[in-house]
Amino acid sequence: MAETYATTTKAPAKKRTKKSPIEVLAAEKEAAFPEIPQSEPAVVPKRKILFAASEAAPFIATGGLAEVVGSLSKALAKDPFYDVRVVLPLYSDISPEYRRKMSFLGNIFVPLSWRNQYCGIFSYAEDGVTFYFLDNEYYFKRPGCYGYYDDGERFAFFSRSVMEILPFIRFYPDVLHCHDWQAALAALYLKTIYCYRPEYQFIRALFTIHNIEYQGKYSLDILEDLFGISDSYRYLLEYQGCINLMKGAIECSEKFSTVSPTYAEEIKSPQFAHGLQDIIRKNAFKLCGILNGIDTVSYDPATDKALFVNYDAENLGNKAICKSELQKMLGLPVRDVPVIAMISRLVAHKGLDLVKAVIEDVLQEDVQFVLLGTGDSVYENYFRDLGRRYTGKAVAVISFNNDLARKIYSGADIFLMPSKSEPCGLSQMIASRYATVPVVRETGGLYDSIKPYGAGGNGFTFASYNPHDMLYVIREALNVYKNPDAWKALMKRAATTDFSWQYSAEQYKKLYSDTLALKK
Repeated sequence: MAETYATTTKAPAKKRTKKSPIEVLAAEKEAAFPEIPQSEPAVVPKRKILFAASEAAPFIATGGLAEVVGSLSKALAKDPFYDVRVVLPLYSDISPEYRRKMSFLGNIFVPLSWRNQYCGIFSYAEDGVTFYFLDNEYYFKRPGCYGYYDDGERFAFFSRSVMEILPFIRFYPDVLHCHDWQAALAALYLKTIYCYRPEYQFIRALFTIHNIEYQGKYSLDILEDLFGISDSYRYLLEYQGCINLMKGAIECSEKFSTVSPTYAEEIKSPQFAHGLQDIIRKNAFKLCGILNGIDTVSYDPATDKALFVNYDAENLGNKAICKSELQKMLGLPVRDVPVIAMISRLVAHKGLDLVKAVIEDVLQEDVQFVLLGTGDSVYENYFRDLGRRYTGKAVAVISFNNDLARKIYSGADIFLMPSKSEPCGLSQMIASRYATVPVVRETGGLYDSIKPYGAGGNGFTFASYNPHDMLYVIREALNVYKNPDAWKALMKRAATTDFSWQYSAEQYKKLYSDTLALKK
């Protein structure tokens, strides 16, 4: 059996040396297309946004524009897929505290018509945002930001410099986001002088109107000599017999926006558009409104160092201490009566004529009234006189004082903001954050942010621009104040309203995406 087994078992097969046709083809394919080793996922390029603005908090601020540019840029920069940078003029009023931290990158010369002007470039990084400051002492070594005879030339230089520094800083944005008329020419230059340069061709322009009242109007005679723009582009800027920089930016930008949805609708009408309604309606397909937010870290009663004592929405007890200390500071009797406050620029569109009409009726009630602000002399003088005539009931501080403003936000009970027009408004949001109940007129961002108490909202509102309608809702607020439980619940509702930039920043991201989609 053993022998039989040995003879029937097959010998091991010989190893084949010749490959089959299939194996040959497989080897050729592998040689031509070698297998790519497994690697990390591809890095998604960041979306690059460049803000061009005339001011930004905390460096230089005259109003809401600075708050928006400073806060929105930082909110966007929290997204790791965004590279956000801001360009500003280097004003002499910028604090040495910030100047010492700036890095000098170098300088270039900027062509502006027949001029060739020096431009120093400084940078400063904060909260994920790179800020660039453009230095030219002839234009910007002056007190304040605006109000000079040559503002047109100053901001034409700034806008042209924004275009010129891009190769120097090696940053070509996906979206150039220009704010108000001072940066309007940047959008215009992008679409005229620079549109033929390959590296600029895919930059999209977004223009945001913070206040349509200020449009940048100049004589047509200086189009080429001052702004360096060929007369062949005159049609972009000409409106109602003059240069209108805001009109030019609206025409040249892929999209334009306002700082609240209601204001975006309002500026289509002559009542709010200050003569620009035809251009707004013509370009309405490019328009959207996004409500501003506030910096909830800076404006936080739990940590704000300007307050006499800190508190939060869950524990409002210390707000009474802030109120009594404010009364002492301003020379008012320390009493548990409603303190009505206004913090405002003293100009007509803030509704001050309504206040003048009925404030003495309000002061017949058991209340105290506090006003902080500067502006037109007619209002400054009126409120000074009101304080003298109602000693112990009314105080007017004619000043710009951020520290005192925060003390008033925290120490007042009611915040009055009866604007005739208000693109967005931030004061009503800040007051709410400090559990001071707003009384506002239903216009622009005031309508979008404050809802009436009777409907379960966070404040008191009135619609008609009428002093007696305002007086009615003030008295309604005073009646609710007499019910401690109802008032405390309203304070908490106001303080917990979400006015952060989180939601607004997401809307801006969508707007940037819509703007970039136009590349296709």
